[in-house]
Amino acid sequence: MIVLKSDAEITSMRKAGHFAWELLEKVEPLIRPGISTQEIDNFIASYTKERGGICAPLNYHGFPKSVCTSVNEVVCHGIPNRKHILREGDIINVDVTPIFDGFHGDSSRTYLVGEKVSPVARKLTECAKQCLDLAIATVFDGSRLGDIGHAIQKHAEGQGFSVVRAFVGHGIGRVFHEDPQIPHYGQAGKGIRLTKGMVFTIEPMINEGHWDCRVLADRWTAVTKDGKLSAQFEHTIAIRHDGSVEILTLP
Repeated sequence: MIVLKSDAEITSMRKAGHFAWELLEKVEPLIRPGISTQEIDNFIASYTKERGGICAPLNYHGFPKSVCTSVNEVVCHGIPNRKHILREGDIINVDVTPIFDGFHGDSSRTYLVGEKVSPVARKLTECAKQCLDLAIATVFDGSRLGDIGHAIQKHAEGQGFSVVRAFVGHGIGRVFHEDPQIPHYGQAGKGIRLTKGMVFTIEPMINEGHWDCRVLADRWTAVTKDGKLSAQFEHTIAIRHDGSVEILTLP
């Protein structure tokens, strides 16, 4: 069941959304060769606690850390580890979900590590960001769910990349994951109509090679089956009751 939010609830969700943006801004200077993914987790956990928030990923269905750090071929849900040291030329997605006043804010970015990132890694990362922007541009009161996925799939495949099918965006609010699911591929004009009061994430995962992926033995870390790179960007989007569309995870 889709839980529609009032304008007052959407306004309340801004705090968590804006803080998610702030976390990703604050963590960017830490992204460099030689830092461990655990140090990123430590920073996110400490900064969120200092500001009075809660890290939603921690202990969510058993997830052991406060943030997801997905490096290179990791599609999503990478687990921070003190032994995983970032190297020159890596790409890393940092996915944060703080809770404030009972509401979740969910956002992620893919960062380039160092100066010697390969041309294909740069192109893939830029494509993933472009896919998110194009998808958001399709959202309005009365548009179709398939419009989002179509915009992403058309652009990604046009750049020679592929769109992950196994993981989707989702409704969000007081609950981390709500209906509807938001596929990042599909047909324009198909699917449910988007309407006032909906709040959801769009978070396309774009692969360098084939779209298929597998989950490792830790039951969380999803990697590309062919071992090639994956990049992702994410925002939380709201359709207000005046019909305006707001990106809650921007300042």
